[in-house]
Amino acid sequence: MNRPHGHSAPLPAPTVCMTEGWHCLHIYYRIDQAALMALPPEQRAHGRAEVIDILNPEGEYVPVRMQVSVVSGHRADIGLMMMDPDPLKIDAITQRLRASQLGTVLVPTYSFVSITEVSEYVPTVEQYAERLQREGTAAGDPAFEAKLNAYKQRLPAMNQQRLYPDLPPLPVMTFYPMNKARHPLANWFTEPFSARSELMAEHATSGIKFAGRVSQLITASTGFDDWEWGVTLWSRAPEHIKEIVYSMRFDRASAKYAEFGPFYVSYVMSAKEALEHCRV
Repeated sequence: MNRPHGHSAPLPAPTVCMTEGWHCLHIYYRIDQAALMALPPEQRAHGRAEVIDILNPEGEYVPVRMQVSVVSGHRADIGLMMMDPDPLKIDAITQRLRASQLGTVLVPTYSFVSITEVSEYVPTVEQYAERLQREGTAAGDPAFEAKLNAYKQRLPAMNQQRLYPDLPPLPVMTFYPMNKARHPLANWFTEPFSARSELMAEHATSGIKFAGRVSQLITASTGFDDWEWGVTLWSRAPEHIKEIVYSMRFDRASAKYAEFGPFYVSYVMSAKEALEHCRV
């Protein structure tokens, strides 16, 4: 067969894996009580063991990150968060749950597809140096060099955590999607980058106040879901979630431009503990 004109080498093989970062899925399930009670006791017991095995974080086929939680409120009973370079490895977990003995019992009620990223608003070393000078620290000042060197040292680890995040050992979890507004009098995307960057720097400063109490992960969903970002928060105590969300809503980037979707508050535990809690 003749090679098509203009192609001097074979095209690279298609891949669904990320070039950089991971795919991410948040999915929430409701337990169908009627379907559960319709199962014979032996099938119910087998199904429990099957789901516990599927959601075993040490299992052979699980994604690189997986977390189970019990959801507060009527929207769902159990939440599942997964991350992996391969989205099909994530999807395989949902398909195994669907095909399990409890497949008719675990009814998906909400899902959110996104990817990890390093935000365009994370300053480069050069941009951070410019910010220091704008804030009044002169380039020749020893404090300038100390702050700049400290930022240089921590930036690679910060970006690594954004792209390949570890899940923090914290018991309370909240997830919600969000957009930036496109209203005629508050259109985030018509603002110059310098203005948006300044607003996001202010927003980040508010979040830093909660270091040690709240851990945050922002995933990008433009082109993947109906919202543009997903926000996952973990905290040591439930009230910390309320405090950080309330506090940061007063930042200009949030007060004027943020649009929020539904909030899912849940409590992290193993699959076995979650099924026991939900009386499965």
